[in-house]
Amino acid sequence: MPVKSAALLRLRLRTELRKARMAAGLTQREVADRMEWSPSELIRIEAGEVGISVNDPRPLATAYGITDRRKLEELLDMARGSRRMPFTEYRDLYSKDFMQRLALESAASAHRQFGSLLLPSLLQTEEYMRAVIGTYGKDMSEESVDRIVESRLARQEVLEGEEREFSFVLDESVVRRVTGGRGVMRAQLERLAELSARPHVAIRILPFSIGAHPGVQGPFTLFEFQAEGMEDALFIEDSRGLTTASTSAEEARQYLERFWELEDLSLKDGVDVVLRRLAERIAEGGDELEGLYGRRGPRPWLEMPMRRHRRRRPCRMGLLPPLPRRSAVRSPYGVVRGPPPPPGGLHPPSLCSPHD
Repeated sequence: MPVKSAALLRLRLRTELRKARMAAGLTQREVADRMEWSPSELIRIEAGEVGISVNDPRPLATAYGITDRRKLEELLDMARGSRRMPFTEYRDLYSKDFMQRLALESAASAHRQFGSLLLPSLLQTEEYMRAVIGTYGKDMSEESVDRIVESRLARQEVLEGEEREFSFVLDESVVRRVTGGRGVMRAQLERLAELSARPHVAIRILPFSIGAHPGVQGPFTLFEFQAEGMEDALFIEDSRGLTTASTSAEEARQYLERFWELEDLSLKDGVDVVLRRLAERIAEGGDELEGLYGRRGPRPWLEMPMRRHRRRRPCRMGLLPPLPRRSAVRSPYGVVRGPPPPPGGLHPPSLCSPHD
């Protein structure tokens, strides 16, 4: 399949150049010396952080011993096409790794993503976006917030075509956390239900009941490409919300297996119905944890484990008699947790306290 995306052309070009250098038995420093470049420039080219000039593939091919004219023209065509990267107008907002992610996201044939805390940007409504950005971007200008929202809405255009496949696995906490208020969250869940009914979008929910799972390390995204020779791309999000691109094919394979395992553990059928019912419950205010305690609020002491009786130390009154080991006793005030008082009533705390 011919490659047309600028992001894929850049990725394939860096892969071909790295393979050619390694086949020639040259190090990055040796090539940089021949090209009169700094080693960091070649490192950034092979990492895909920067583009390559149309004039550079020819001297690089000479350094790598490439004499096939067809191969050289192929490298030149990839260099020309890789200069037109998408979303470049937002490069002042995002890191280099995230810009690379945006470019590959628009070119991937299959998109797999796990969300552990928040909804992926491709699934967010505008109100949900602004609520999330408002929690960590309090110092941002209104213009910057508007541009971030604009970029996310532009990215969602990839969901409109059915030529790509999208698979999302969401932790249950993602759909239960009321973000932006009840009205915003209800609209967001209804949007998820609408998207999950599309044939090329699969949304699955990882229920609380499964306990600990392979996704506890955090969210990640995998891109798959139809172009021949293109490896899967992996992006990992850390605890600070920063996205890091992985260059290891083995690590991408491990995360793909992890995603498949999460899919197997998730709720798959009737997700749209579940999301609509949850949206109604959130709108009614009947799905809050605090509501489970009633009007008086939480009473954690009812759930506290019973203390075991500790053998008291000798005090001025002599050794205290051992207390019978019973879990609870009845008193005029009802059932009291803990051991019963010793025969004869409680000892005066002034005569025998734990600090004696």
